[in-house]
Amino acid sequence: MYKREKSIQIKSSASAFYNNLSTLPITDKNLTYFAVIHGSLVNMASWCVLPSRILLVLASQKGIQMYESDGSIMVYWHALDTPEASTADAVFARGIGATRSHYICVGSSTGSILVFNIPPKGTNITLSEILEQHRDPITDIACDCSEDKECVADLVSADDSGVLCIWKSGDDFKLMYKIAAYGGTCSSVKMWSGIIAAGYGSGQILIYDAAAGTVNVVVNAHARWICTLDVASISGKLLSGGEDSFLRIWRIYRNPETNSIEVEHEHTECVTDVQICGAKFCDPEGTAFAVTGYDLSEIIRYVQV
Repeated sequence: MYKREKSIQIKSSASAFYNNLSTLPITDKNLTYFAVIHGSLVNMASWCVLPSRILLVLASQKGIQMYESDGSIMVYWHALDTPEASTADAVFARGIGATRSHYICVGSSTGSILVFNIPPKGTNITLSEILEQHRDPITDIACDCSEDKECVADLVSADDSGVLCIWKSGDDFKLMYKIAAYGGTCSSVKMWSGIIAAGYGSGQILIYDAAAGTVNVVVNAHARWICTLDVASISGKLLSGGEDSFLRIWRIYRNPETNSIEVEHEHTECVTDVQICGAKFCDPEGTAFAVTGYDLSEIIRYVQV
């Protein structure tokens, strides 16, 4: 069970972007940083936790900006290519993921994924590779957040058409599987211990085995569009939020007897009359989570009791 705690007031309301909340737990100081996007220029903000450093990454219509974790110093700027001819298509960056080594991946409106090589310190950040498997704008990118280093694949990307690409990161990123669209946009995707959870506009969550590229479970999770997913890196709890104003927590795991992936529902919260935009766990165990909503000037928090 979770109970609602005192909300955190923010100066402006959350924009109606899916995945519009990022958190950075500072466990030794018992603090949590929150980032929420308001306005139309920035599409996503996310902290990227690498082995040697933490960077705050902004993906926007103008380009990709990387800052030190507290946002005080910009360490890198990458401008997006703007077409010479005027077109109706917007140019933007969206979808951010950090591998377990030293790469940060950022998606774009063209479907390309930009791979940046991040040094242990300093500003000598370089664009090392561009991944060109998607044909539609990237919606989300996720890296395996578990401690399992034996996973065959450790990165997944999703696009507006619903196509998923499963990758093995490294000096040369390798495409393991390309999964065809499943009836609509995949708005949010997460990866944990070789298991991929993908949320769709249909309100369904599909659970994939990353090593095989196959669907194991289909969950009719929400009555409307799924706006956000998150996974607790230690416990494997999965948090989902939808336009139906509901938040749900699931447990995903592998059955040791059959090696099949199973899903159990653990908790539901209704944030009445709020169109949920983002939801994130505030700690690796999943004992607390936070929620943002469109036209809501506060971050709502829930804590396990």
